[in-house]
Amino acid sequence: MEKFFKLKENGTTVGTEVIAGLTTFFAMAYIIAINPKILSDAGMEWGAVFLATIISSIIGTLIMGLLANVPYAQAPGMGLNAFFVYTVCFGLKFTWQQALSMVFICGILNIIITVTKIRKYIIKAIPRSLQNAIGGGIGIFIAYIGLLNVGIINFGAVTVPSLSTLNQPVYWLFLIGLVLTIVLLVLKVKGAILISIIVTSLIGIPMGVTTTMDTVSFSEACAALPTTFLAIFKEGGIMSLFNDVSKLPLVLITIFSFSLSDTFDTIGTFIGTGRRSGIFSEEDEKSMETNSGFKSKMDKALFADAIATSVGAVVGTSNTTTYVESAAGIGAGGRTGLTSVVVAICFAISAFLATFVSAIPFAATAPALVAVGIMMMSAFAEIKWTEFEEAVPAFFAGVFMALSYSISYGIAAGFIFYCIVKMFRKQSKDIHPILWVSTILFILNFVLLAFIQI
Repeated sequence: MEKFFKLKENGTTVGTEVIAGLTTFFAMAYIIAINPKILSDAGMEWGAVFLATIISSIIGTLIMGLLANVPYAQAPGMGLNAFFVYTVCFGLKFTWQQALSMVFICGILNIIITVTKIRKYIIKAIPRSLQNAIGGGIGIFIAYIGLLNVGIINFGAVTVPSLSTLNQPVYWLFLIGLVLTIVLLVLKVKGAILISIIVTSLIGIPMGVTTTMDTVSFSEACAALPTTFLAIFKEGGIMSLFNDVSKLPLVLITIFSFSLSDTFDTIGTFIGTGRRSGIFSEEDEKSMETNSGFKSKMDKALFADAIATSVGAVVGTSNTTTYVESAAGIGAGGRTGLTSVVVAICFAISAFLATFVSAIPFAATAPALVAVGIMMMSAFAEIKWTEFEEAVPAFFAGVFMALSYSISYGIAAGFIFYCIVKMFRKQSKDIHPILWVSTILFILNFVLLAFIQI
């Protein structure tokens, strides 16, 4: 195990990696019950999506851990699953089989642009100031996810965000967990975040917050899985996308939107969590400069992420992507693929213990996300905020990410304003060609989405 995962080389131990894996799993375990709930709205069977979610998470996370040896977990992405159901199926009137088929094609496309190193070239093209902004922005974003998940920040009738009235047990449990997490981290207690999640969940039992959700048994899920497994290759799947030539442009636009969001969500997560923690370090920096070989951690991690999307579509779920909640495990000390293997094992066990896993409340995991978000915001210190031309794109990349609830949209805003600032300072030559192309694609995506939503 030491030799395979290079634990000493990465400054970690088996114990630390196990704690990190458990921390990441508990921080993202909500997807096991939430993803089936969302996708079932499109007509997919709850049990089939439940098992597809677990299978895709296991496969994607194992590939990430064993191939790339990095501590990232993968699962069907929140936001992308909502786009799948409410925009693609409800808005654009595609069947869920067709939507899955487009996700599969998106995965193949991502594999191609990863093998050809386009995704790595994009990372190389991002200026250091924007990379730091993305890192800090991920911190704000993950903390914001925690606050929204628990509902302590709410949107009233006039859609203005405000602090919820602290008259519900869930809010008090969250505050107890937040104080506990911060105290344990300040005291440098080993496994502080995991301890906080467990203790807060236990405190939530008498408060009536830690309760189980409605789930299905493993046997019921297995019986339902054939309805989604390989559905993209059956009647009404991939081939049906090309039956109506008039809808082909819409199909291509949708695949493009899936791919763009998936690609930049992953890039943002890797930049935001991997650089400052040393997960992607000198080896990858040299690889960025020489552009040779396909051997670095970054190459392999991007490849693992690309494969996971197509695998998920085959078994029956929306885009499988690298989870930003992996930052919780990284914050707990996870540095190698052993963390990912532990997460994958937890997902496998959850197929049989879904009732107990679903009992972990957001009030117990939200404090962990807030704490990790605070840690990650240190990346903002590297930005020259007194230089307005650097501060503008950094602000939009860092802050808009949370405001739009999208990593890729935050990156898009940063790219757009970076190009605007450079153009009007007559420094267009400083803009990398790939950054130009990426910015134009983002603008095109916004325009196309505006048209198809009309």
